[in-house]
Amino acid sequence: MSRSLVSFRSCSRFLLLSACAIALPVSAADDAREALAREIAAEKGLTLEQVLPALSQAAYQQRIIDAISKPAEAKPWKAYRPIFMTDRRISDGRAFLAEHATALRRVSDETGVPPEIIVAIIGVETNYGKITGSFRVIDALYTLGVHYPPRQAFFRAELGHLFELANKQGLDLTTVKGSYAGAMGWGQFMPSSYLAYARDGDGDGRIDLFSNLDDVFASVANYFVAHGWQRGGDIAVAAEVAADAKALKPASLKPEWTLAELAANGYRPARALGHDSEATLIKLDGERGTEIWLGFQNFYVISRYNRSPLYSLAVTQLAEAIASGQAAAGP
Repeated sequence: MSRSLVSFRSCSRFLLLSACAIALPVSAADDAREALAREIAAEKGLTLEQVLPALSQAAYQQRIIDAISKPAEAKPWKAYRPIFMTDRRISDGRAFLAEHATALRRVSDETGVPPEIIVAIIGVETNYGKITGSFRVIDALYTLGVHYPPRQAFFRAELGHLFELANKQGLDLTTVKGSYAGAMGWGQFMPSSYLAYARDGDGDGRIDLFSNLDDVFASVANYFVAHGWQRGGDIAVAAEVAADAKALKPASLKPEWTLAELAANGYRPARALGHDSEATLIKLDGERGTEIWLGFQNFYVISRYNRSPLYSLAVTQLAEAIASGQAAAGP
């Protein structure tokens, strides 16, 4: 056992770590880990004794690198959609919505985020709390923050946020589990999002996204509101494309053309909307060929949860199916 870990075994909670003696590391690898601990401590206003013992237990996991290298969002829409649009996930979503209708309606009335959207997020992220992640969060963020160059800076920052969160919430970093990317709880919040957007939904003075659904519902809705959710606004609709439509290349998922401008270029919503909101174009490889969608501000807001348009459309369609009774088959 590494000498830097010996004193940690007697510390059961993160907030007690400062009372534990630390045997400083001696190997080059441990020197690098201590340097990272000092960096995190300085950035977050913590002591080395509050960071190094837990960080010394963080372990590299090749499975995490393998998982992030092959995300589901790399699939085409025709393969991604069936993962989430199943009869079971829809029926489970309806049951979940019915069971928690009062709490969800209260949050919806306060924020403007529909209950079915909150439920769909939880359904896509964790299958309604059934799969919240099996990786230790500290392992995930250490592995990606140190050993995954493509997004090293992001995950290194999240590792620092994790220690900040643990200090504020009293989390035991040796036991907290989440996704391979370090997302936690029913709504799969990254540490920075937990710190910035999580809310105390039941007024008990604590924020618990692992087991308190009032907090989960309030936090998911608050995340959307903070990113610009429009109460009663459209999310996405299929587009009818004229034969002579001009090729338009969106700069991002952020709406950039009015519906009138899109119509002038050969793109119209498949159903009448009665307004001229701004939208963007989304092109996907669907079951029956190319699908073109119009994505509005609320579609963009959902994409702040996950940057892939596949994710946003899956959440949208699952929410619609939960609310309307739509079958899983078909776009």
